[in-house]
Amino acid sequence: MMKTPSNACDSHIHIFNHEDIAAYREAQKRIGTERVVIVTPRTHGIDNTVTVDAIRQFGIDNARGVAVLHPDVTDSQLQALNEGGIRGIRFTLYTPQNAAVSFDMVEPLANRIAQFGWHVQLHWTADQIVEHAELLQRLPCTMVFDHRARLPSMNHSAFRIVCELADANRAWIKLSGPYLDSKQSPNERYADITPMARAWVDAVPERLVWGGDWPHVTETHKPDDAMLLDLLSEWTEDDALTERILVTNPAVLYGFSL
Repeated sequence: MMKTPSNACDSHIHIFNHEDIAAYREAQKRIGTERVVIVTPRTHGIDNTVTVDAIRQFGIDNARGVAVLHPDVTDSQLQALNEGGIRGIRFTLYTPQNAAVSFDMVEPLANRIAQFGWHVQLHWTADQIVEHAELLQRLPCTMVFDHRARLPSMNHSAFRIVCELADANRAWIKLSGPYLDSKQSPNERYADITPMARAWVDAVPERLVWGGDWPHVTETHKPDDAMLLDLLSEWTEDDALTERILVTNPAVLYGFSL
């Protein structure tokens, strides 16, 4: 297992209930991360109570959150969420029929959250990224693309779109969830994802963060969290770059101290 640098951040986990907090603390001890970003799970709809409470329990110096909201959220609610450690809002539209939000909510909410310096976190397919490229150009806030932008290959047009946004300091990409798109097993270390992960590392290393996606609710056979972190060092093959993705980049994106 790789040696985890001080202040390393796991930039993508889900907390479903109070019991998950203790369980994730054990995962943290095992992989050596100290900071965490908690993303409200789709099953909670627009109820961010558990996420905000988890931030409080982990401590706002070392925890941040990403909420799910509708455009009718009030200014006072946004202010309270900001004080509670929320730094972005998520649009999980990879499977729109099961979504708590919709594409027509993205721009109105982006305009609302820009004043706080929050980002929109987008769990979209690569095809959806291409379809909504003009919308992305209009957004007034930073964008974070979930799970490597769900690219099927580096030749997909979404790769260029996201790279251009990242090069303009408008977008970040999460190196997370390799099992979501891999056709290989954990024992094979999701090797078919390696070329795409390395393409992101080569293209925009200063705009990448890593996430474990704990507790891996989509998976029948849960991946080993230490192995998922080790994959990052395989993708970068550079200790300084690994540290940047685990420490410096998330500090910039989420507002942790350096």
